[in-house]
Amino acid sequence: MTHRESKVLRVASLARVEGEGALHLRLQDGEVAEAQLKIYEPPRFFEAFLRGRSYTEPPDITSRVCGICPVAYQMSACRAIEDACGNVVDGQLAALRRLLYCGEWIESQTLHIYMLHAPDFLGVDSVIDLAGTHRTHVEQGLRLKQTGNALMELLGGRAIHPINVRIGGFHRVPTRSELRPLAERLKRARDDAEATVRWVAGFDFPDAGIDTELLALAEPGGYAIASGTPTAMAAPSAAGLPADSDRALPTRTFPLHTFPDHVIETQVPHSTALHSLLDGNRHLTGTLARYAISGRWLPPDVLRIAREAGLGDPREGTVCRNPFRSIIVRAIEVLYAADEALRLIDAYEPPPSPYVDVPARAGSGHGATEAPRGLLYHRYTLDSDGTVTEAALIPPTAQNQAAIEQDLRRSVQARLGTGAHLTDTELTVLCERVIRNHDPCISCSTHFLDLTIARI
Repeated sequence: MTHRESKVLRVASLARVEGEGALHLRLQDGEVAEAQLKIYEPPRFFEAFLRGRSYTEPPDITSRVCGICPVAYQMSACRAIEDACGNVVDGQLAALRRLLYCGEWIESQTLHIYMLHAPDFLGVDSVIDLAGTHRTHVEQGLRLKQTGNALMELLGGRAIHPINVRIGGFHRVPTRSELRPLAERLKRARDDAEATVRWVAGFDFPDAGIDTELLALAEPGGYAIASGTPTAMAAPSAAGLPADSDRALPTRTFPLHTFPDHVIETQVPHSTALHSLLDGNRHLTGTLARYAISGRWLPPDVLRIAREAGLGDPREGTVCRNPFRSIIVRAIEVLYAADEALRLIDAYEPPPSPYVDVPARAGSGHGATEAPRGLLYHRYTLDSDGTVTEAALIPPTAQNQAAIEQDLRRSVQARLGTGAHLTDTELTVLCERVIRNHDPCISCSTHFLDLTIARI
């Protein structure tokens, strides 16, 4: 590219992402002048029509935000409303919620690995083409996803938009005998998950690193899924390190009820999704963040497989900041979810009641869980009879959007720095790969209340 050349790349519809988005890239004088990930799905105003509803309704309503990770919305809603009412659900009911969440992690992460992400590394356009060249692997992925769906169907009542979750627990809980067949399927799923790790670890990964803070929930002693404390790890540049550094950096925590004070949402002209900054800085939530912050608490056997897959050992201060390698971390999380589901089923004893009573009261509550794509935060304010007077949802894709745009600029600039003259097709392929590394669920990020677009 010459120093006088100007190029604008517009990708009207991104391929193999969850939802509808576009990309605008402007190159000027050999530099990336602008990179915009455009989320243009119509806002659905979930916060607005939650107002005036009974406090028992948000778990069912918000599960409709996303057909891929409805459990995340249900669990975050339940935790926030129970917090507002001064209740904590624990014991076997909490274990069943975690088991349900394991089902969602298995099906959602597997979908991304096999159907959206793996084709990038194997030179094909879709999972249909992949089935022609790697049929055994695609069948393996389908078995894994079906096992996750089966868990969601048994515990949630159905695999998409589950109907068995309620404030305080469930409408119905399973018997041990109902869970036994699932345990047998999970044993096979665990083998498939381990094989998936070894398969994707053999892909060819470009050198890359993302220079942002990492944000995830943390529960010392365990890998956070359905609860935890917001924990942030510093960006490499804050310690004078390159973006691709694999060194773990200091972390800081903050109480969940202060989340809106740290993660600030703003409107940008080019997207119907709000952008978020963590204490004024870009941040990334999701698979890479969870592994960096909580990876040291994975079971020893899972950590051994992660080391063999080239991820390093978080217990020794090693993290993965290469977004292309996120496919390996997702496979490790599927393996962990299968292990964890087997553990929970083995320890399960049906509780005396499928739910605990949660009487309404006036107050505000906060809830956060780890959706497959990252930290999902809910906040609700109730009046004394349990009517929702205020609601706020901060999904992971909206939090990640600024970091994804930064990664796009870095990735394209790095290629231009090699002296390569990229065609529009080559630029499109590169940019779509970069975006898919982060598994953005674009539908999930379009719930904001107000839209203002500045036109110049």
